[in-house]
Amino acid sequence: MGFEELLDQVGGFGFFQVRNVFLLALPRLIMPMQFLLPIFLAAVPAHRCALPGTPANFSHQDAWLEGYLPQEPDGTLSSCLRFTHPQAPHNTTLQGEGQSPEELQGEPSTVPCPQGWEYDRSEFSSTIATEWDLVCERKGLNRVTSTLFFAGVLVGAVAFGYLSDRFGRRRLLLVSYVSTLVMGLASAASVSYVMFVITRTLTGTALSGFTIIVITLEMEWLDVEHRTVAGVLSSSFWSVGVMLLALVGYLIRDWRWLLVAVTLPCVPGIVSLWWVPESARWLLTQGRVEEARRYLLCCAKLNGRPMGEDSLSLETLSKVAAGERVVQRPSYLDLLRTPRLRHISLCCVVVWFAVNFAYYGLSLNVSGLGLNVYLTQLLFGAVELPAKLLVYLSVRYAGRRLTQAGTLLGTALTLGGRLLLSSEMASWSTALEVIGKGCSESSFTTVYLFTTELYPTVLRQTGLGLTALMGRLGGSLAPLATLLDGVWLPLPKLTYGGIALLGACTALLLPETRHAQLPETIQDVERKRCVHMHVDMGAQVPNTLGRTQRGRHVCMCGSGA
Repeated sequence: MGFEELLDQVGGFGFFQVRNVFLLALPRLIMPMQFLLPIFLAAVPAHRCALPGTPANFSHQDAWLEGYLPQEPDGTLSSCLRFTHPQAPHNTTLQGEGQSPEELQGEPSTVPCPQGWEYDRSEFSSTIATEWDLVCERKGLNRVTSTLFFAGVLVGAVAFGYLSDRFGRRRLLLVSYVSTLVMGLASAASVSYVMFVITRTLTGTALSGFTIIVITLEMEWLDVEHRTVAGVLSSSFWSVGVMLLALVGYLIRDWRWLLVAVTLPCVPGIVSLWWVPESARWLLTQGRVEEARRYLLCCAKLNGRPMGEDSLSLETLSKVAAGERVVQRPSYLDLLRTPRLRHISLCCVVVWFAVNFAYYGLSLNVSGLGLNVYLTQLLFGAVELPAKLLVYLSVRYAGRRLTQAGTLLGTALTLGGRLLLSSEMASWSTALEVIGKGCSESSFTTVYLFTTELYPTVLRQTGLGLTALMGRLGGSLAPLATLLDGVWLPLPKLTYGGIALLGACTALLLPETRHAQLPETIQDVERKRCVHMHVDMGAQVPNTLGRTQRGRHVCMCGSGA
């Protein structure tokens, strides 16, 4: 008997699983609010050099500013420079500073703002840019905060992936919650830029636990038939979080209180862990039979399938555990030791990099759509919801592999299509931008479901840790790709589209997992064969992998991918 048969006895989808999905929805809401927070947290409002006070009876402010601030090539006043000696506009008099004849004869010299900056507070009352003057020659420090945050996420992906396979999903999820809460509040209380950067980086490390533990903890309690609907439903909470960020950002314009607002939901999350079950699959691979039995009996009770003490005997579970307990201490090297698992890992690395690179390249670009930052963020979140529905239908009927390749191809085509439009076709450009955002979110939704089904239980978190590592690397590099417009204006979009196209081609090399049982050991992955058959979606689907009591696997048909 395998775990799938045990899960069928206690109920592979019922109140127990639905409760689990909603209990784990909170991390899904928290993640986008933290990951996309720099849109508001590090926003740079309109600014100019701080200047001597304007005379009380002076009505021509624009003319007065032109006397102090030089013009940029596009005709706007400079945000970072001022004249060394102010120039008197026609019919006005500047008080307190004079002009030399030399200045009147030639182009007046300029200097960086000696007295600091004045900021437009109409849209943001406070951001880290206004807090520590991260503008002009210091604007690079503003971008560093996001880069280091994603670097923390990258490191955390490796750590949490490995540790949760060693010590359990539920325990490490608690660590992630507590660490995010502590570091988030410490970031909000930062008294210096250095303190903020350090605590924000550690927040990113803590949030990695959410990204790779939640989906696994859900999927390992679900049967084959309902994994798709549960995966798409749980990922929809991410889109809700994107829209909530727009609302919270609109209501709270001060960066410190905004950071507190998106961090405090960790408190009810910690409380909710009281009802979140540990993965019985993982417990059996570790030989912790009694704990697995307790959770399985709870699952049966809540799903309306009460079972006696003898129905799930320790002897029966011990036999199942003996077949599952192959890798006691998982290692990242285990992902590369065997040929089929190595093929899956290398392909997943490329796909995850492409998905994250394209998604964050589009998501962090909220300018140029003719809307303010709050409406743009709301629109980007709203377009993700119908994208989830399309993913649900596609993975059920077209399969995971074609859906993954198709969504990445759609992202690449929309990015390429924008390059062909002239500047006069603004509405079409906006439409393609929104469609591309929907395609990139669809690819993100699919990759989590697909990857979870490819790796065996004993290495599932480790595999997700490796792929998330490369994904976060893509997310870190995505903002830097915008700097390529200094080389050639269309180059950033060509880069995003080219990487997405590479990911689409690589996804086609992965094996299909539709209707397949979750592999539980490395042997499951190596002996598994793709089944090529036409399936009536309304009919009962036979298992693609059979078992003997000794844990050996019988392949029904097909050839290896």
